[in-house]
Amino acid sequence: ISAYRRNTTVDIGTMLMANIGVSVPVFWLGLMRAYIFGVVLKDTPFALPPSGRLPPGMSVIPFYEQWGLVAEGQTPSTLLVFLSRLNILNAILTLNGELLLAALRHLALPAMAVGTIPMAIIARMTRSSVLETLGQDYVRTARAKGLREMVVVLNHAVRNALLPIVTIIGLNFGLLVSGAVLTETIFGLTGVGRTLVDGITSRDYPLVQGFTVVVAVSFVVINLLVDILYGYLDPRIRLR
Repeated sequence: ISAYRRNTTVDIGTMLMANIGVSVPVFWLGLMRAYIFGVVLKDTPFALPPSGRLPPGMSVIPFYEQWGLVAEGQTPSTLLVFLSRLNILNAILTLNGELLLAALRHLALPAMAVGTIPMAIIARMTRSSVLETLGQDYVRTARAKGLREMVVVLNHAVRNALLPIVTIIGLNFGLLVSGAVLTETIFGLTGVGRTLVDGITSRDYPLVQGFTVVVAVSFVVINLLVDILYGYLDPRIRLR
């Protein structure tokens, strides 16, 4: 009885958090989290920067300069400049712990804001798929053999319920690649979505066309990876 009550409580809590995550607008989540972690908890260890940018005055040395990939007076390629502006990658390549910590702290709130709704959708899909799988005959057979409940759930139920979950993860990842305009605007980030909107408003057609092609290719590649994962997760599926 206690196990049933515990599972019921977890199930209700999961559904409640998932419904809240889906129904709450992303801009409200971003603003509230920026206010709570940036203003209310400002002088506590839990404080986080309410902006996606690095602290003012922090000097960042591009990795291509530290590695000597570009000669003095020579202009670096566009690809090197783009990669050096990815602060986390640049911090890892230059072994700059201070820059890595600052970049992670400034990206914490935007990541939580943009990931809340996809995580809620994935949680709801995971719940419904696992519950459907738990009613299958092979799961009842595994329980009848005396296997532990954790083994039954993880090895027999969750693995066979992963196909729709992987599909939802792939679709949401593709949406994230296409940009999050509201999140980027709230936290002052110059990302794909905000750049695309600026290109549309300024009628920069080459920029819009380029981003459209990149987003379309990203969706195709992600869906291809999802299809390949189908064959790995379910041996009955064979790519012919």
